[in-house]
Amino acid sequence: MYYYRKEMHHGREQAGRFISNACLKEGRLLRERKKMREVAIDGRKIGMGHPAYIIAEMSANHLQDLGRAKDIIRAARESGADAVKLQTYRPDTLTLDVRGEEFLATPGSPWDGMNLYELYQTSYTPWEWHEELFGYARELGITCFSTPFDLTAVDFLHVFDLPAYKIASYEINDIPLIRRAAREGKPMILSTGIAGLEDIARAVEACHKEGNEQLILLKCVSEYPTPYEDLNLRTMGNMGEVFGCLVGLSDHSLGNCVSIASVALGGTVIEKHFTLSREDGGPDAMFSMEPAELERLVSDVRNTEKALGQVTYELTDRQKKSRERSRSLYIAKDIRKGEAFTRDNVKSIRPGYGLHTKHYEEILGRHAREDLKKGTPLKWKYIGNESLQTT
Repeated sequence: MYYYRKEMHHGREQAGRFISNACLKEGRLLRERKKMREVAIDGRKIGMGHPAYIIAEMSANHLQDLGRAKDIIRAARESGADAVKLQTYRPDTLTLDVRGEEFLATPGSPWDGMNLYELYQTSYTPWEWHEELFGYARELGITCFSTPFDLTAVDFLHVFDLPAYKIASYEINDIPLIRRAAREGKPMILSTGIAGLEDIARAVEACHKEGNEQLILLKCVSEYPTPYEDLNLRTMGNMGEVFGCLVGLSDHSLGNCVSIASVALGGTVIEKHFTLSREDGGPDAMFSMEPAELERLVSDVRNTEKALGQVTYELTDRQKKSRERSRSLYIAKDIRKGEAFTRDNVKSIRPGYGLHTKHYEEILGRHAREDLKKGTPLKWKYIGNESLQTT
C-alpha cells in the first residue's frame, strides 16, 4: 500500500486519496512501500544506474508472414534492442464480430473506418507461431516476451516460462487479467496510454495483491502517432514518485527525440514499434521504426547515458589540461627591481601559469624582488613582503 501525507506533490496527493479510499473500503492497513530500485528481465538488470532497456514491439508488423516475423526479430537483435515483444490475442478475445458504430476503430486513427474484429483478424500473431518465435529469439540471443490480452492468453503463455509480461494501455482496466499475469511472478510492464491516476493506482494495487512488486510503469499516449505536445513527459517521473515503481516510455511519437528525453528524465525502459520497412504497410507501419532508425536510437540513448554520468565536480584529465589555459596573473609591462606592482603592470590574462587571480588585490603595492619582463607569469618568489607607496 501507499501512504498519504498532506505535504506531498499534487499527483501524489491525488493518488494517495484514491489508494487510501480503496484500501480503507477493504479494511486494509496502509503502510509505506520502499521504492523499487531495479528489476531483472532474463538476467538483464533494469533500473537507475543500468542502461535503459529497449524493446522493439513487433505488433502487427509481421503482416501474417512467419518468415517476416523472424526477420523482424533478427533485425531487432542486429539493431541493438534488448528485447522484442509479441502480442498474444485472437480477434474474439479482444472484441465481438458485431457490426455497429461502437465496434469501429477510433475515428482519426490509422485504422479509421475499419471494423475492430476485421482489424484484429489482420493484426494478430497466430498462436501456433509463438513457440517457434520464442525459440528463434533464444537462438539469436535476444529476449522475447509478449503482451497477453486476456486470461486464455496468459494460460497459453505460461508454458513458455516468459521472463516478463506486458499489459497494454487498453487493458490496464482489466483487473482480472492483471492479477492473473501478476501471479506468474515475473516483472510486469504496464502501459498507461488511456489511464487516469485512479486507473493506474488500481492496476498497481492489483499486482501487489498477488505479491508482485516487480513493476515498471510506462508513460504512454494512445494516439498514433502521438503529437509531441500531448506527451507531457514530465508525468513519467511523477509516476515513479507516486507509485514507487520504475518508469519508462512506450513511445508512439515519430523520431527518437522523445525516447532520448525520457532517459534524461529517469526513464529505464523504452518501447518502440518496429518494422522492416514502413513502405511494406500494415496497421502500425506509419509510427514504427525501421532497422537503421532503431540502431540510431540505441546509439543515441547509449550516448545520452554516457553524458548523464553521475554527480561529480572532479575534473577529467582533459579538463585539467584545459585548465592551464585559464586566467592567471602576468607581468603586463617590464618592471625594474624594487618597483611596485600596479594595475598597469600586472594583469589577469590567459594562460593559467601565473598566480591565481584571487591574489590580485593582495599583491598590488608590493615591490618586485628582481627585474621582470612583460609576459612573465607572476610567482610568489618575485614579490617582496613590504608594500611601497604608489600613486
